[in-house]
Amino acid sequence: MAEGILGLGGGGSAALNQEVIDKLKNIIKDRGLKYTKQREVIFETILNSEEHLNAEELNIIISKEYPDLKIGIATIYRALSFLEEVNLISSIALNNDGKKFEANLKDHHDHIICVKCNDIVEFVSESIEKAQDKIAQDNGFKLLDHTMYLYGVCGKCQ
Repeated sequence: MAEGILGLGGGGSAALNQEVIDKLKNIIKDRGLKYTKQREVIFETILNSEEHLNAEELNIIISKEYPDLKIGIATIYRALSFLEEVNLISSIALNNDGKKFEANLKDHHDHIICVKCNDIVEFVSESIEKAQDKIAQDNGFKLLDHTMYLYGVCGKCQ
């Protein structure tokens, strides 16, 4: 199985989370930026979530879990942009729900998205992976990466 984008494999252990937080600290230091608890909390919340979250959902979760930590929505948007820029998280753009974010820790997977409720389901299909490799090879390409989003209507919305 392929490792996540961060080269740390999948999973959600405390040791792994600390390793990823240390990676964030090093990236911030290398860029000459200030390390803030707000960035850490935003990133940790994404790391620990089973769901894909948008900025507003993050704001609600963080407000409940860290009531003494003042993080405005603008700070969340800036942190998300930074975390995506440095490839620690990735986003899925949705029609009416903005972007939803996930950590780049998981093994490779694709997404199927409900166009009515924006529910996102992750899946892995070896037959799709093989077909993509064959298509690339048949066209003289060496496939390096891909992103696949399938759109439909989920069972709850049908």
